[in-house]
Amino acid sequence: MFISAAVATAIVFGLAFIHQNQKTEDAVKIASLPTHLWSDSLTNELSDAPELEKMDREIERFIGRWNIKGLSLAVTRNDSLLYAKGYGWADVEEGKKMTPTNIMRLASASKLVTAIAVMRLVEDGKLRLDSKVFGPDGILNDTAFTEAINDKRLFDVTVDHLLQHKAGFGLGAGDPMFNTKDIIASKRLAGPPTNEELTQIVLGRKIAFTPGQGFRYSNFGYMLLSLVIERLTGKSYWDYVTEEVLHPAGCYRFRPATNYYADRSEDEVHYYGPDTIAVEEYNGSGRMVQRVYGGSNVNGLLGAGGWCASASDLARLVAATDKYPHVANIISNESIDSLTAYAKEGRVSRGWSEIDESGKWRRTGTLSSTHTLIERFPNGECWVMITNSGVWTGHNFSRDMTRLISNLRPRYSDLFPRRDLW
Repeated sequence: MFISAAVATAIVFGLAFIHQNQKTEDAVKIASLPTHLWSDSLTNELSDAPELEKMDREIERFIGRWNIKGLSLAVTRNDSLLYAKGYGWADVEEGKKMTPTNIMRLASASKLVTAIAVMRLVEDGKLRLDSKVFGPDGILNDTAFTEAINDKRLFDVTVDHLLQHKAGFGLGAGDPMFNTKDIIASKRLAGPPTNEELTQIVLGRKIAFTPGQGFRYSNFGYMLLSLVIERLTGKSYWDYVTEEVLHPAGCYRFRPATNYYADRSEDEVHYYGPDTIAVEEYNGSGRMVQRVYGGSNVNGLLGAGGWCASASDLARLVAATDKYPHVANIISNESIDSLTAYAKEGRVSRGWSEIDESGKWRRTGTLSSTHTLIERFPNGECWVMITNSGVWTGHNFSRDMTRLISNLRPRYSDLFPRRDLW
């Protein structure tokens, strides 16, 4: 459906509600879309092939071994979508099977989206990687932030430190993006803090190391990058990324994550946790909820872990940022090099989880409700897997997903149809 810019502007939600849990209709406003979207035409049947039936069975056995309800797979080569298929169930209770059009939480794979958005702003001249984040000369120069800073080393934090998880934020008090209940209790808050209020709280703590002198994976750091994007663009994080990154890349099935089943987006799956134990709702209400629906403020993760998408849309974003010409790149070759730089010493990947010496790019994402894996190989092939179920072994499961792809590629890559579903 085409939505005019005027209509989209009229329905844009107020900035006061940017960081609250939002229903789908308020989460992101689409300025304009083509009348026909490639993502609407994908079906499982398009990827059915007798020569790939053995691969289908191997994936189904993998799902059964891990008790995963559903999985979606997309495979591209040289910027062409060769294969897109869903396995298992998108929603067991409603009897809906997984299809290529289903969207799922991306967890930390959202960080890749955010890093690409940052590079767009660099190219537009709105910031530099060495731009300071805090202080009078910083991007987030609010008095409330500046006065909240306890450790003066925070004035040295740059955008690049946040991109590379080198800003110094530790986990001594837990991950601030996932321990909302504890923060509410310790600060005696009436409800969950906004992202700005959370920032003030964390800025009052001592950092774990001098910025640039260490590495500590930080969800909070990528949430800060989301606030940087909002400050520089005057738009919500969701709107800027949708309008300036995703739609130019031809990605149309990205949506902000919501926290509850009733608020899910169209074609979004049902999530299944690693257990059925009820947990306290993240907002301090005292209500007991399913871990995957209300146990954490997934929407509040913003660019650290707050996106949903289909596997094929996520693969499309990689195709638009890989230097191959078939899908037009939305950032320059220099920006792509920055995101995919390999360093023998230290961990410097920006947005990606790992760049190895051979030139393979890898990005994972893990929540109690989902696992995401992107593996982009030096020969131009990219495999994307997303599940709607979580398992307790987190990183072990991600490694097993990697092994699955490693086992499937040499036997089935040459059997994919020579075509482009995009």
